[in-house]
Amino acid sequence: MNKIALPFALILLAAGAVVHGATTRRWAAVTPDAGRFEGLHRHAVELGDFQSTQVPDDMPLKEKSVATNRRYFSPQRNCSVVVSVITGAPGSVATHTPDVCYPGSGYKVVKSPARETLDVLGLGAVSYYVAEFEKKTATTTDRQRVRWAWANGGKWEAPDAPRFAYLRVADLAKVYIVTAVPPGEPARTAESADVTAFMSAAFAQYADRVAGR
Repeated sequence: MNKIALPFALILLAAGAVVHGATTRRWAAVTPDAGRFEGLHRHAVELGDFQSTQVPDDMPLKEKSVATNRRYFSPQRNCSVVVSVITGAPGSVATHTPDVCYPGSGYKVVKSPARETLDVLGLGAVSYYVAEFEKKTATTTDRQRVRWAWANGGKWEAPDAPRFAYLRVADLAKVYIVTAVPPGEPARTAESADVTAFMSAAFAQYADRVAGR
């Protein structure tokens, strides 16, 4: 049995190494054009009087990932949104999701991730995940609602198992759309019209950049 088990174990180990190497761009054969997502990172969402300011990146990035963060504010709507765009190897981009990263930064999960859809002009039904996280200190409570989705082509998606769904792609894009939840508001209330409009614009415009349009 040991003579059979050892070669089998070595085969499994080698297969795992190949999969990991492919998803993290370790092998040059699957390394894509480094400039593919430049337009995505440069783009600022355009909607009404929303103005954007680029903010420092404090995300822990792995496996050659690139992140761009922008804060948007509309004086007319008194609405603030933070958007993060992350691109890179699918093995990293597909797995480091807010339900993993936020608890690591001291937040607790208030509402577990759930898949939702939004009808976006030109794209149809876009799927994304949404969850809420909360961090309390002696004087403040910070609660955030986070939506996220992935794209490799021209549409944003929220697959059941993103790491396996994107196993064969060379690179991947992920977007976070984050808003603060006012104190006392019940978890996961319906999105406001302003936030919904911003999400629709962001998904549509970013989809164009991912598709190279």
